[in-house]
Amino acid sequence: MTSKERTRLRALAMKTDSIFQIGKTGITPQQTDAIRDALKARELVKINVLKNCDEDAAVLARLLSERTGSEVVQVIGKKIILYKKNMQKEEKKRLDKKREQKKREYTRKKPDQAKTRKTVKMPVKGRKQV
Repeated sequence: MTSKERTRLRALAMKTDSIFQIGKTGITPQQTDAIRDALKARELVKINVLKNCDEDAAVLARLLSERTGSEVVQVIGKKIILYKKNMQKEEKKRLDKKREQKKREYTRKKPDQAKTRKTVKMPVKGRKQV
């Protein structure tokens, strides 16, 4: 992950709330599964480590990233931000963009100039042209 991507993800994470909390029991398999599902749905997850947790937040972040297949964006104090790219979402966005572009091209097309004929009005005999 490049530093620009990480900066963009940090900015997005600032606006979101923490959706998971890790307490004194540490990381349970159920929490890992729930975080994995949330990463699949949202791509960016913010986790809060409570004060009564014995483990360090950086260690927990590394452990969660290994178990969920995600990347650690940032660890600040007791906050962990994880990111995992969802390829299905990316494909859907790409297809939607392609459909929108085709729609715009279709509405912009004009009839072919060779097919339309311009009729020239011929003067009628015996009538005065105005």
